[in-house]
Amino acid sequence: MAHVFSGSFPSPLPFPNSARSIVTRSQSGADKPHDLGIGSPIIVIEAPPVLKTAASMPCLRANSGLVKAGDVGRIVSRKPKDVWAVRLAVGTYLLDGKYFKPLDLE
Repeated sequence: MAHVFSGSFPSPLPFPNSARSIVTRSQSGADKPHDLGIGSPIIVIEAPPVLKTAASMPCLRANSGLVKAGDVGRIVSRKPKDVWAVRLAVGTYLLDGKYFKPLDLE
């Protein structure tokens, strides 16, 4: 047995006639340039206190000197919230963007 509803539904928006819009804010260019992409070379500027592997079953462990400031690697993929999968000589790890910067090859 089907129910028939003849009333109107309230708008899910705070203002019934407003259009949805998304506002994005970009960080300053000095903090994190937007030219990072897959394969871009990076240099670690600060050793992260903990490391998370970029494997299908990630492992979280304390950084006991595996990743140090000055280590060079390449970006493998981008994750949400400024987290990047970076391939280093000792393995592939998920690093927050604040721990590295793009490497100038010039």
